Amino acid sequence: MGTYNKGILGAFYGKVGPVVGATWRGKDVMRSLPKRSNRMATVIQQQQRTKFAMVTEFLSGIQPVIKRYFGGDTGLKTRRNQAMSYLIKEAIVFNDPDLEWDYAKVLVTKGDLLGINNGQVVAGTGQNLDFTWADNSAQGEATIDDKLVLVVYEPTLKVSVYSLNAGTRASAAASLVLPNYLSGLQVHVWAAFVAANDKRYATSMYLGPVTVG
Repeated sequence: MGTYNKGILGAFYGKVGPVVGATWRGKDVMRSLPKRSNRMATVIQQQQRTKFAMVTEFLSGIQPVIKRYFGGDTGLKTRRNQAMSYLIKEAIVFNDPDLEWDYAKVLVTKGDLLGINNGQVVAGTGQNLDFTWADNSAQGEATIDDKLVLVVYEPTLKVSVYSLNAGTRASAAASLVLPNYLSGLQVHVWAAFVAANDKRYATSMYLGPVTVG
C-alpha cells in the first residue's frame, strides 16, 4: 500500500485495473487487489462480514444524519467510519444462530450537546408518530432554538425515515409523517438535538419501538 499526493485529477476511489484507490487514516492510498483465496472463512470472519453488511445497510439510509452529527471531524476517521466502528463493536449481538441489532445501543448522532429530556414517542393518527419531551433549554449550552433530529428504522423492509429539523427544543412536541407502506409495522426510533448552526449536537437517545398506525 502506498500514499500519493493529489495531482490535477485528484484522488480516486474504487478499482482501476489491478489497483484500488481508497482513504486510510485521512490519507489517499493505493493498494493492489487482493489475491483470490480458496480458504473457507472462519466463523469469526463470517460474523465480521455479516456485521459489516448490516451496518453498511443501516447507515446507507441515514447518510445525511451521520455525515453531520456523528463524532468529530478528526481527519483520521470520517464521521461515517466512526459510526461504522461504533455500531460494529457495540450495537450488534449474537443470538444463536443469528446476529441481531441491540437497538438500545444504536447511536445515530454522537456529540456533547445536552440531549433530549424525557423523550416519548407514540403512534398518532394515520401514519404519524407523535413526540413529546421536557424543555431543558435553560440547562448547559442548550438553547430554545436547538433543532430536533429524528431517525426511524423499519427492519423487515430495511427502510429509514429521518428529519433534520422536526421542531425546536422549546416546542416540547413534534410529529413525523411516515410513508403509507409502513402502516401496521413496528419501527425503531431515535431522537437528538442539534444547535441551529449545526456546530454542536447531542448523542442520540433510543425512544424504543412503536407500531405505526
